[in-house]
Amino acid sequence: MTATWKIELIPVPVTDVDRAKAFYEKIGFTADHDHKVHDGLRFVQLTPPGSACSIVLGDGITEKTPGSQEIQIVVPDAHEARQHLLDAGVEAGDVDQQPWGTFVYFRDPDGNSWSLQAIEARPQG
Repeated sequence: MTATWKIELIPVPVTDVDRAKAFYEKIGFTADHDHKVHDGLRFVQLTPPGSACSIVLGDGITEKTPGSQEIQIVVPDAHEARQHLLDAGVEAGDVDQQPWGTFVYFRDPDGNSWSLQAIEARPQG
């Protein structure tokens, strides 16, 4: 296969769209779109700093249960990322050093879980 495949958008199920949007903006995500398409469908796209992949939350976006999504992000420095979360008032776990990377874990207001991973090198760059 010669085509490039890239993940573009991951749905994050939430109970309160405005609360979730404010949370993600507080930790540095950019709100790219916030459109009420019609009653029952609101599309809010947010992108983490420097990411080519975004999350989407809103009304009518997914049937997943709020708090059931798990997402991992690669960051340059786990200690710095943890401090950024703490400075933003987000409860974050201790830095977890593993042979394959250094991790920090946190949850959004609905309980969706995030892991931030800092790794020395990636096989594909």
